Amino acid sequence: MVEKTYELNDVVQMKKAHPCGENRWKIIRMGADIRIKCEGCGHSVMIPRKKFESKLKKVIEKNEAK
Repeated sequence: MVEKTYELNDVVQMKKAHPCGENRWKIIRMGADIRIKCEGCGHSVMIPRKKFESKLKKVIEKNEAK
């Protein structure tokens, strides 16, 4: 299985779209739980890391600022 790498402020695509119709999420907090924010409506959701990794489809944009 390929390891999916993601960092804070990356924009990711999840397997299911948000009810508002947007499928782009920005990672705004990382730890044991990960908080992601919908790029369409601004709603944020906190989910356990393991569940996030299983629902992650791909990283759309990497955060280049270091």
